[in-house]
Amino acid sequence: MAAPDRQRSATADGPQQSAVTLIGSVQRAMRLLESVAGHEHGAPAKQLARETGLALPTAYHLLRTLVHEGYLRRDKGLFFLGEAAERLSSSGAQEKRRSTIVDALAQWRDLIGAPVYYAMYRDGEIEVLCVSDAPGNPAVEEWADFRETGHAHAIGQCLLAQLDEDVRRDHLDRYPVRSLTPYTVRDSHSLVRRLDRMRRTELVVERQEYALGTVCAAIPITLGTTAATMAISLPSHQADRLPAAARQLQTGVDRLLGSLALSISI
Repeated sequence: MAAPDRQRSATADGPQQSAVTLIGSVQRAMRLLESVAGHEHGAPAKQLARETGLALPTAYHLLRTLVHEGYLRRDKGLFFLGEAAERLSSSGAQEKRRSTIVDALAQWRDLIGAPVYYAMYRDGEIEVLCVSDAPGNPAVEEWADFRETGHAHAIGQCLLAQLDEDVRRDHLDRYPVRSLTPYTVRDSHSLVRRLDRMRRTELVVERQEYALGTVCAAIPITLGTTAATMAISLPSHQADRLPAAARQLQTGVDRLLGSLALSISI
């Protein structure tokens, strides 16, 4: 009698019919992974088989497969999560951190009425990691590589001001100062003097040094040895709005700095 009941439940409608396509070995392997994840200090195969309700031979076979694929590792008879499983976890965490930054930038963009940028100095380079703009408030066009022109825009100046002397000198040796507009700083000596006068927590303002018709302000975010910044840009005819808009962004950044600390390396 049991077999006909199973057949009816499997063919009665679409969703139940699709259930028969589930692969039991995958389900059992996932239960083992979940069980291992619950044991920070590892667990033996017998305990894992008991917790997942699997026969010991089946558990052994799946555990060996998971170890071979890198999702688990075995040490002195105990099973732990392996590098492959940890990569899956870190990818999910990284996406969550990225989402936190993207949502924050969109919120500030709408509140301030200006494009908002998030950038870091990482591995010797200026990296603009996220930009949030809108059709009515477009971001600055990257007409000259942001990485190579850090001396000319607020984002780059803000990051360079946070670096120690040797790292900054190395950067400027690789990307020498050059004029982009009539307002760009003229030489590296003048730039370094300007950067040295800045406090690491000071707002950085740049007026048409990177692009004519654009003014920008950048907020430094320094966490340990990480140099990061959030910035806004406005058309130059709205330059009088820049100080208040920058203060508004800085207030928001200060308020969310705790969560930003977790999201800083998206």
